[in-house]
Amino acid sequence: MSDNYDAVYQAVRSKWGYIDSGVLMDRIVQNFDFSHQFTCAIESIGYEHCRPSAIMRPKLSTDGNQWCALYGDNLQDGVAGFGDSPAKAMQDFDKSWWESLK
Repeated sequence: MSDNYDAVYQAVRSKWGYIDSGVLMDRIVQNFDFSHQFTCAIESIGYEHCRPSAIMRPKLSTDGNQWCALYGDNLQDGVAGFGDSPAKAMQDFDKSWWESLK
């Protein structure tokens, strides 16, 4: 078993020794389809710019030990989101924006 393994290893190693890594990378890049990644990136950017927190630009402030994103004059008349970070407060604001009045 060891003799067969060594012969196969040496044969494979000898073939790889003659490959130009620059040419190999060029072929990989030429054959790789970047359009899917580009499309996903554009969709992600579009989503972020269409979020209610991006469009309405609520005021950020601290409320106790949390951040508050508030659109409106007060909590009773406006839309608010709370979180441990400004980003989490904005995410909660986006969620609250779509909720119906109870």
